[in-house]
Amino acid sequence: MTEQEAIINYMTRNELMSFAPTAALIDMDGTLYDSMGHHADAWHRMMSEIGIDCDRDEFFMYEGRTGVDTINLLFRRAYGHDASPEEAKELYRRKTVLFSEMPPVAPMKGAGRMVKSLLDRHIATVLVTGSGQNTLISRLDTDFPGAFPSGMRVTGHDVTKGKPHPEPFLKGMSLAGVHPENAIAIDNAPIGVMAAAASGAFTIGVKTGPIPEQALWDAGADIVYPSMDALADNIDKFINPFNMSI
Repeated sequence: MTEQEAIINYMTRNELMSFAPTAALIDMDGTLYDSMGHHADAWHRMMSEIGIDCDRDEFFMYEGRTGVDTINLLFRRAYGHDASPEEAKELYRRKTVLFSEMPPVAPMKGAGRMVKSLLDRHIATVLVTGSGQNTLISRLDTDFPGAFPSGMRVTGHDVTKGKPHPEPFLKGMSLAGVHPENAIAIDNAPIGVMAAAASGAFTIGVKTGPIPEQALWDAGADIVYPSMDALADNIDKFINPFNMSI
């Protein structure tokens, strides 16, 4: 599918007469940073330490959920009930420690170029992540200068319902002061794509890990790219000065 076809499909489905986004809502782990391998390792080790049977690769499918949601998902599977708030807090703290002890992760190849293209064209950029870990959030100002100031960030601490619920992306739109038809959303995980699509934003899926590309289409992506570099090469097709009417 071409960018033009994806945009026309989106406009037709939403009964829009034009397409000119003014904000981009961008996921963090696996999108801005090549961090999902470390997260999967940290989750797997933490859960294994407390005796919950799990597979490392399953955590790629949970990407985008808040930490509490992920913990409760596995608790319900193993024990038939949620963790207590105290247990969830302590377990997430342990997972955060394990992640922070690993070698630093690098920004995703192509992410800086993509973000710069948005900023150069005066598109508001908003972080929309299920993470609440400061390990990477504290690096945003250095790695993506000017892109995600403190008032333009939605983290796992800022929502009552995390991805795949649309609340994180709707909150991001509110921070940017835009309606869904004026926003594009960029995410690499099926759960994030589901949340973005449900919010009404034009949803761009990016395959940056082991999850099959088809899973992003199935989750509701309007278009899918095989890498962040590929998206960076084509981001101009979705933002001003591109303006499409039907």
